[in-house]
Amino acid sequence: MKTLVTGGGGFLGRYIVEQLLARGDDVTVFARGNYPELESIGAKLVQGDICHSAAVLHACEGKEVVFHVAAYPGVWGTWDDFYQPNVIGTQNVVAACQEQGVPYLVYTSSPSVIFDNQSHEGNNESLPYPLFYENYYSCTKALAEQVVINANGKSGLSTVTLRPHLIWGPRDSQLLPRLLAKAKAERLIQIGDGTNKVDLTYVEDAAHAHLLAADALISSKGVAGSVYFISQDEPIMLWPWIKNLLVQLDLPPIKRQIPMRLARAVGGMMEFGYYLLRLPGEPPMTRFLASALAKSHYYDISRAKQELGYRPQFTMSESLQRTVEYLKNKEYIL
Repeated sequence: MKTLVTGGGGFLGRYIVEQLLARGDDVTVFARGNYPELESIGAKLVQGDICHSAAVLHACEGKEVVFHVAAYPGVWGTWDDFYQPNVIGTQNVVAACQEQGVPYLVYTSSPSVIFDNQSHEGNNESLPYPLFYENYYSCTKALAEQVVINANGKSGLSTVTLRPHLIWGPRDSQLLPRLLAKAKAERLIQIGDGTNKVDLTYVEDAAHAHLLAADALISSKGVAGSVYFISQDEPIMLWPWIKNLLVQLDLPPIKRQIPMRLARAVGGMMEFGYYLLRLPGEPPMTRFLASALAKSHYYDISRAKQELGYRPQFTMSESLQRTVEYLKNKEYIL
């Protein structure tokens, strides 16, 4: 199978590339950077910007399946920072697939597209988009998701959208490094009462779900146009889980706790100050981040199990053990 992975040099994308190569697929990576380590294991590399339609069109030539993983993540930045890669980039991928006759597209979305600052406890894919968003990432990912869903069945293109929740594991470049850096500096503060439960998704299982989605599309299992939540299917109490992780890594414990309402108020003031003064970097707290750290958000993955055949290959305990072993070998943790 001839495949293209946009963002194949990133955290999730790299695992997808490795799993595709391991089963014998032909893999091309589309990314802005140079990744000789991926070429050394058999992947082809096409360098380019997802926002440039001609580059995306060239990369999609002759492909049977495109995995669109590339995105601009984070909780802070300008509208254009997020809109260009997340929405325009996705429009470019969809248009390129249709023009080049690519039959199958698997899109990496996020549960944040339906986060409405309320607790979600076992909700399924019928949960609607909220009326407003408190961060640009969630909003632009929702717009991009709708582009992909609306493209299904047009110009010979079949699509599937996956919403893996809070991807983590070895080689994580976003979630864990930020969390552990704050803990090491003793600036990590518990938001809320610590009873909120969340889903996590081990990166190898998130990648495996993408391969299953592509296989289901190809075998015409009736999944085209569908959206699926993906996780380890083992919701954890977030703050006790974080505290246990810090213990295992010999990092300072969390010593402070503040209510969610206070955190949201502080986050709102910080957002205003950073915008008004055009401060570099990102605020330590935002309204969205405060809600995400204090509210429950875990989802029913029954649909992915039934229609994609998805089953987590690793338990949360196994995932934690593998990740801790990896992190203990990283100098910035010690």
